[in-house]
Amino acid sequence: MGAEKKWLFTLFSAAVLSLMLLLMSSFSSLSSQKPFPSQVQHGSHYPPAFAYFISGGHGDKDQIFRLLLAIYHPRNRYLLHIGMDARNEERQSLADSVSSVPAIRAFGNVDVVGKADWITYLGSSNVAITLRAAAIMLKLDSGWNWFITLSARDYPLITQDDLSHVFSSVNRDLNFIDHTGDLGWKESDRFQPIVVDPGTYLARKSKTFQATEKRTTPDAFKLFTGSPWVILSRPFLEFCIFGWDNLPRTLLMYFTNVKLSQEGYFHSVICNAPEFKNTTVNGDLRYMIWDNPPKMEPLFLNSSVYDMMAESGAAFARKFEVNNPVLDMIDEKILQRGHNRAAPGAWCSGRRSWWVDPCSQWGDVNILKPGPQAKKLEASVSSLLDDWTAQTNQCQ
Repeated sequence: MGAEKKWLFTLFSAAVLSLMLLLMSSFSSLSSQKPFPSQVQHGSHYPPAFAYFISGGHGDKDQIFRLLLAIYHPRNRYLLHIGMDARNEERQSLADSVSSVPAIRAFGNVDVVGKADWITYLGSSNVAITLRAAAIMLKLDSGWNWFITLSARDYPLITQDDLSHVFSSVNRDLNFIDHTGDLGWKESDRFQPIVVDPGTYLARKSKTFQATEKRTTPDAFKLFTGSPWVILSRPFLEFCIFGWDNLPRTLLMYFTNVKLSQEGYFHSVICNAPEFKNTTVNGDLRYMIWDNPPKMEPLFLNSSVYDMMAESGAAFARKFEVNNPVLDMIDEKILQRGHNRAAPGAWCSGRRSWWVDPCSQWGDVNILKPGPQAKKLEASVSSLLDDWTAQTNQCQ
């Protein structure tokens, strides 16, 4: 080997060694600071907290994990459910991914349902798993204020600091639930048919079936319908679960045989309960695009509608195909989230770099740092609250 080649080899070796020492120093510094959780404070003098229920089915494991990281905050509570159509290995893999996140390990605020349920889209099993999730959340955590339902096809358009900041000025008894008492064609198509959901009693997945005869519309209570995606207050969910009045159970028995019961159960319970009917803000804070006339599901969203989504003032959007490039745009431009990392907030105190996750270190988790999207969400919520204030009867 010539002198010139030896000199180049020595220079290259020194550069590689220096880089390795720099990386080792960074990781050593990171690991030496043990990430003990700061104390999460709940109450009227602190920002609100949210209980998220995220559901999906076979093949949704990675999308659920991605959604979890996009909406993660130590103050919140999370419950993840993969339906029985998925293998147990998928649930275990999701649980392993969850436990790999340092903040989640430290704060212990994410759970994966181990004993899953069958989910039949057209039947009542959707309501059953949502009520079960609410009951679990109430048992696990006494600090959250609102319960939010999401699917693996949803994604946030705001950070959790934005959401908590905006909801800090919202009455914590209010429920954001899109609803109407004008049933229209749904009366004969959704409510009068008698539908049986085998997912509630069979140990295997099976399609719903419908009786040949229809039933009359109830007159003991009024039916309401609307979006299945809801943001419900803790007091209202306690009413549904503990049922000191028999209304939630009576309506649950009726909706057991209703097609798409998730589009009417909570809406009908809240609007027939005197103590809750005037707590309904008529909106779900979701961005969706529908066919005209609308079909069963909204259209898939992509990068062509990114600007409209970002300016919409919605908190969440749906629905998205798995790993559609528009999700990367939301991560980069709105959430400022790296791959397989939580969306950073004021609680993340680590250095931001390509090899260090800023959310692997944290400071005071009760401090918020809202971004520009918060103003857009605040405008949407203010508009809904203005409409709510102007109405004497919130359920019509």
